[in-house]
Amino acid sequence: MGFREINSKMVEATVAPGQRLFSQRGAMLAYQGDVSFTPNMAGGQGGIMSMIGRRVADEDAPLMTVEGSGTVLFGHGGHHIQVINLSGDTLCVEADRLLAFEGTLEQGTVFLGAQGGVMGMVRGQVSGQGLFTTSLKGHGAVAVMAHGGVFEIPITPQRPVHVDPQAYVAHHGEVRNRLSTALGWRDMVGRGSGEAFQLELSGSGAVYVQASEEKL
Repeated sequence: MGFREINSKMVEATVAPGQRLFSQRGAMLAYQGDVSFTPNMAGGQGGIMSMIGRRVADEDAPLMTVEGSGTVLFGHGGHHIQVINLSGDTLCVEADRLLAFEGTLEQGTVFLGAQGGVMGMVRGQVSGQGLFTTSLKGHGAVAVMAHGGVFEIPITPQRPVHVDPQAYVAHHGEVRNRLSTALGWRDMVGRGSGEAFQLELSGSGAVYVQASEEKL
């Protein structure tokens, strides 16, 4: 099924009988065919625990279940859209950045404290992303949103990547993250805003970074 990129801010999905999509509410722009849109009150495929996880962090992202036969155009708020294809690995992405994803993917909630202990929790607070993030695992496509476009940076065991927490969008693969203090880092690059933190991602995979520090 997947997503076809119409332009940088719009994607098209083909819906077939027996298959389903999940999308953020309000993301449907137009559709053709016999397609139904149903509010998903259980937080997608993650069940009640996924829903509770986000509500605890005040990160609930209402979803729609999309089924039927036809094509659907998705977009939201004029944000740039990046399509990420998963082949059995796991994508971690902020709930409010999810535009749509295939129902073949298993949805869950990840507690950031589990990745880096206390520093993982600090990372969530500093980045404004809360303590929980959404995980999508399996084979399928995901459409995520960002400000100003998205750049994919490979992560290898030999070359970890350091990211401004405000510019972080998502990551996938066998990746560990931790928040590190970077004294004078922002001053040195001429952007001294008082945020002396970097998000360090190591392991094997990729991180997606937006061309902006603005939240959705």
